[in-house]
Amino acid sequence: MPNGTPMIKTDKVNINLPERKKIYFLSDWHLGWPDAEQSRLREKKIVEWLDKIENNVFALFLVGDIFDFWFDYRHTVPKYFTRILGKLARMADKGIGIHYFFGNHDMWLKDYFRQEIGMQIHSDAVDLTLNQLKIFVAHGDGLGPGDHSYKFLKKIFRNPVSQWLYRWLHPDIGIPLASFFSHRSRASTPRQVTRFRGPDKEYLMLFSEAILQNKHYDFFIFGHRHHAVDYPLSNRKSRYINLGDWINWFSFAESDGLDIQLNVLSGKAIYKPPKQ
Repeated sequence: MPNGTPMIKTDKVNINLPERKKIYFLSDWHLGWPDAEQSRLREKKIVEWLDKIENNVFALFLVGDIFDFWFDYRHTVPKYFTRILGKLARMADKGIGIHYFFGNHDMWLKDYFRQEIGMQIHSDAVDLTLNQLKIFVAHGDGLGPGDHSYKFLKKIFRNPVSQWLYRWLHPDIGIPLASFFSHRSRASTPRQVTRFRGPDKEYLMLFSEAILQNKHYDFFIFGHRHHAVDYPLSNRKSRYINLGDWINWFSFAESDGLDIQLNVLSGKAIYKPPKQ
């Protein structure tokens, strides 16, 4: 960590947003959870929302855990999620940019989304320049202090050898097995764990503050924590945004290239700064 700056790989993305177009940021759809019926209802709601914004969207940033489990087998894909994959493919065919981030539930992506849909895949973070805005975007798992056990497991899960060995499991075994453990992990997470704990306790806010010691960003956008939060950082010039999820909040952020607005369709954001 030179000069105290956390080390993390970033992809550079530059977007000059045309007039009357917007960028949207979403995360944590967890499609597939808790069962096929409830997941399909949520999937239909997401597709309906995408239909509504399709005429003004320039790019979508899908910031991880879009699926509760995904593993790219060489010749096999899960038989679910037809509606959302078809919708995203049609949007990409129209020239809408789609950026897909690894999450902690869907980090095993290879070439399928890129080749079949036309998505840009980001395994870690994105350093986004949107007009004049500087934005740091990442799913958020394993960032910040603490959580050493998960950081160790993440190295194992990301290891190409581990993925190669898992691929030898037949999909009829590998997909249900991983889905079982993924569902078990989500079901065993108490609601209070995802509650906003304040700027001195939230790992992702502490991570953002550490980045700001050496580099300025106007916004830090994360998923992973499942709370919808828009909170000013200590310099009062930068903001931390957590995108919530589409299980409890049905939330997203949008930008016209001048500012970023957090929107919550169900419930209320934990914190939103007052208008200046």
